[in-house]
Amino acid sequence: MAVGKEIRGKIASVENTKKITKAMEMVAASKMRKAQERMLAARPYSEKVRNIAAHLGEANPEYKHPFMQLHDVKKAGVIVVTTDKGLCGGLNTNVLRVVTNKLRDLQVDGVTVEAVAIGNKGLGFLSRSGVKVLSQATGLGDQPHLEKLIGPVKTLLDQYAQGKINAVYLCYTKFINTMKQEAVVEQLLPLSSEDMRAHKTGASWEYIYEPDAQTVIDDLLVRYIESLVYQAVAENMASEQSARMVAMKAATDNAGNVISELKLVYNKTRQAAITTELSEIVAGAAAV
Repeated sequence: MAVGKEIRGKIASVENTKKITKAMEMVAASKMRKAQERMLAARPYSEKVRNIAAHLGEANPEYKHPFMQLHDVKKAGVIVVTTDKGLCGGLNTNVLRVVTNKLRDLQVDGVTVEAVAIGNKGLGFLSRSGVKVLSQATGLGDQPHLEKLIGPVKTLLDQYAQGKINAVYLCYTKFINTMKQEAVVEQLLPLSSEDMRAHKTGASWEYIYEPDAQTVIDDLLVRYIESLVYQAVAENMASEQSARMVAMKAATDNAGNVISELKLVYNKTRQAAITTELSEIVAGAAAV
């Protein structure tokens, strides 16, 4: 029964695949919980820095940081946050589609674009798209490390401070819940008053700067940008593990359905072979 043997081989192969996807689903579920806890733990600091920066933006200090000065956009920088690994559904596809639309809009306006890639998938996409990659950060693992992110991001910040780049955008996947992740593009620089005001709480504060306004605001706004990038990477990692868990669960369920269908075909084939053999035996006996 060559056909039956072939079907048994297919069933065994799909069962092995199902075991792998089930194991990957459980690993992703474990990593997802840790990634979500890490992301939620980072949010209070990020929100507090945003609030302080928003107050400074409304306080009209005697010193105006270059990050808050508006320019005509002729050259822009894009920070693309993706995953290092695949098998996470349409997570990377969705954020790269948003990046493609943003690049197209900038090019239509005559703006040249340079990029920073965080994650292997984004690096490969930018290289294929012909976008100049200034710096990259790959192999981040399951936990974001700020020291690995500061270098690539500082490249864009320095170019913006020198006037070589007029705007910086941050593209990443925002974690909504386990079943939903949203690809977003945020303007990182310049810090517009509307964006700052969105994080401002009611009262307007006056500040006493020590040692001076320039030193305090310079350090604060750099930490503000770093916190936004770190939070984006943390959100992306939580989204990655959630998407991978859902994708591997769907793959496991699909493998179970395929096994059921193959077993049904195998049983029908075996029954047909048995019926054929019985018919041949009966016919031979009748002939004798």
